[in-house]
Amino acid sequence: MEFKKGEGGNISYDGGVKPKPNDRRRCILGYVTALCNEGGGFLVIGMSDNYPHEVIGTKQNLGSIGELESKIYTDIGIRPEVYELFEDQKRVLVIEVPCRPAGKVFKFEDVALMRVGEELKPMSDEFYLKIIQEQEPDFSQKICEGLTIFDLDNKAMALLKEKYSIKQNNPQFKSLPNEQILSDLELLKNGNLTNAALILLAKKEVLQQRLPQAKVMLEYRNSESQIPFDNRIEFTEPFFILIEDLWKTINLRNGSFPIQDGAYIFNVPYFNEEVIRESINNAISHRDYKRTSEIVIKQFPQRLDIINAGGFPSGVTLENLIKIPSTPRNRLLADILQKTGIVERSGQGVDKIYYNTLSEGKAEPDYSKSDNFQVNLKLSAIIEDRAFALFIDSIQKELPEKLSVLEIVTLNKIKNCSPKNTLDLEQVNQLLQKKLIEKRGKTNAIFYILSKDYYDFTDEKAKYYKLQEIDDNQVLNTILQFLSKESKAKMKDFVGLFEDKLSRKQVRFRVDKLVSNKVLEQQGEGSTSTYEIANEYLNQMEVIAEAITKTINDLESKNEMAKKRPKKT
Repeated sequence: MEFKKGEGGNISYDGGVKPKPNDRRRCILGYVTALCNEGGGFLVIGMSDNYPHEVIGTKQNLGSIGELESKIYTDIGIRPEVYELFEDQKRVLVIEVPCRPAGKVFKFEDVALMRVGEELKPMSDEFYLKIIQEQEPDFSQKICEGLTIFDLDNKAMALLKEKYSIKQNNPQFKSLPNEQILSDLELLKNGNLTNAALILLAKKEVLQQRLPQAKVMLEYRNSESQIPFDNRIEFTEPFFILIEDLWKTINLRNGSFPIQDGAYIFNVPYFNEEVIRESINNAISHRDYKRTSEIVIKQFPQRLDIINAGGFPSGVTLENLIKIPSTPRNRLLADILQKTGIVERSGQGVDKIYYNTLSEGKAEPDYSKSDNFQVNLKLSAIIEDRAFALFIDSIQKELPEKLSVLEIVTLNKIKNCSPKNTLDLEQVNQLLQKKLIEKRGKTNAIFYILSKDYYDFTDEKAKYYKLQEIDDNQVLNTILQFLSKESKAKMKDFVGLFEDKLSRKQVRFRVDKLVSNKVLEQQGEGSTSTYEIANEYLNQMEVIAEAITKTINDLESKNEMAKKRPKKT
């Protein structure tokens, strides 16, 4: 605990303009950083630093504690809890700082801080190295002291036996003694049950007494802008009972979108069962059970959020989420889910979530609100692109091997015109070979579009042909049309006309060619150059136009004369 008086609310937030680093770091952000690095704690403002810590009262962040909480998170990525306490009408501000995740060091002004007595000092090399070499211990493998077989739920145990026997094709497994089953699955070690056994199998009251944060909260709101929930249900049962009850409750408010493919109509549910189950399984097997917050599921009519304590497992980021095999934070628990068929293979859950969601034409699963302290997954129920769903469905029926999740993600990015540097080139080449995408443009202006089949589904065939490679005549017509309205233009205007179709170098080459052919006239040099239609070209066009007009008039006169001639009998 760090105590500060701060009667007048004058504790600096970020060190202000103090010139010396050791003076600047004695601020709210500095203390929060150091406390987090050393396992969490409390910054208490409004109490004397000397024992017995007399309550003095403070005006620090009076009326703006929510803003302070948000600002700390924005600036250093630490998610504190800020609240007020009162004694004899004297206000105390408490900033409760969480413990850093394993292997993670937080910094203030690019310096990792630690507390040494009353001082905030740069972290020693020894302490820093010790932290970054940390490995997260498997909470689920640890022994749950005092837990006995009599504390396990009979129904949960029966479900475990049934699912394992089906997955392993071993009907005799159900007849084995409970002790042997638990031992074979490593839930029982040397006569002691593990935390995995507690989470998966313990009776409701035992689980709540020993690990109350293992519960799942399901909140329903009629509107996404609504803050208070309309209904809230606590699921406190062991996993093997909880997972079925939870899905059934979510599914009660599940709707569907009808999609028509010719004479055939099929329904796509708002919430895909496999996606929701995988998302919940991930939250349960990856969450940090040492943190006291439970899993929260927020259900809206057409969106579902799943929030669990603990950031992504070590080595996993937003950028490599579907590319790197994840290591479960609770390995033993995840292994049981795999062996009982709850999940197919450890680390594949996110793949399924992306695969099914994008295949249904919905928005990409959104993990962007996740951080070092929690994973936040947002799933949209809305089908944004019905044609993409039909496109993927038709591909999967025709190809000898189904598309991989990375191929579907790449197709979705190309559909959404994502920048070229965000595309996986290996996946792009595979899709080109399968003729599911087409390459357009040249050199730096290369871009990709979905194959013609997609535009057939969207009934936008004209858009497909519009995306064909642009030729010199199209360049000329586009430039002339622009100059007929604007009279003059700069090179940047021409580059803008052909954005995503031609590179700046390609545009300059064509414009220079038009200048040399005396179609355009250049005035000035370098970045100040302007272009207009050359007078010589305008004169040529007038001559051509007059010749065309004369030819048309001559033809019309001949036709009129032919009509007036008497017909031969």
